[in-house]
Amino acid sequence: MRANVSSCLEMEEAIGAFIRFLAVERGLSENYQLSTQRSLIEFARWFKAKHKFDNPRQVTLSILSEYLASRKRAGLSAASIKLNVVALKIFFRFLNSKGLIERDPTESLALPRIERYLPETLNELQVEQLIEAADQKVELGLRNRAMIELLYASGLRISELANARLENFNREEGILRVTGKGNKTRLVPVGRKACTAMAAYLSTERPQLVKRRTGSEIFLSVRGTKLTTARIWQIVKKISQRAGLEKNVYPHLLRHSFATHLLGNGADLRIIQELLGHADISTTQVYTHVDQQRLKAVHRQFHPRA
Repeated sequence: MRANVSSCLEMEEAIGAFIRFLAVERGLSENYQLSTQRSLIEFARWFKAKHKFDNPRQVTLSILSEYLASRKRAGLSAASIKLNVVALKIFFRFLNSKGLIERDPTESLALPRIERYLPETLNELQVEQLIEAADQKVELGLRNRAMIELLYASGLRISELANARLENFNREEGILRVTGKGNKTRLVPVGRKACTAMAAYLSTERPQLVKRRTGSEIFLSVRGTKLTTARIWQIVKKISQRAGLEKNVYPHLLRHSFATHLLGNGADLRIIQELLGHADISTTQVYTHVDQQRLKAVHRQFHPRA
């Protein structure tokens, strides 16, 4: 009976079952579901157009390799191809585990090697310049200063900042609960200066921004709605221009700087991993390379025989 069901299974039906599995049983974020679904639908369309098939049982390793080669020729980056490979692997593994296909065609499919680029960072003086450029005396200056302080103090992703809520901020303890990738929550410390900036904004500016339908998000727009990530990006960019920084400054740069400065001042890599909300320590290890680069630069500058 199982073979009869799987033999007539169409790609669209299989993808739908898999996405429901990701949502219900794995509890993965909507963004992850959409990204994976997009990758799989692109493959399904190519598969049907190129090979005239619409059944996952007919997918082979050579067909997958042919598809990925076509994506590479189309100019897709190694990182994007890797995301496609991961989506295909977990999809066919799922179908195989449910008995919907006889064997997993991605079993021998290798992930493309990706060149790892070291993240850009600001040094501590540049961070100070940026923060001081957030003028608290202008309209919404307290809000903007609090955002910059919090991005650097807690290493938040821009989406985590946009979605930060009042009930999750404990000023007395200096702790903020945030929801990161995969809907995973974590506690992040909020430094003394960031707490002071937050208190100034929450006690004076935020009450003036509240409208009838305002939610409990901490950072609000002039319309009383939560700030979008695009607007936060614009605000950070404008403040960096005011600071006169030559670097391309964006919110995630403050997250990189947060991690690098912690490591440079002796913090344990595992602690930094927890603070950043990285699922895998290998993601955090890139900051050790940043720190090594800094050490080499100092050595070259000051050692007489460097």
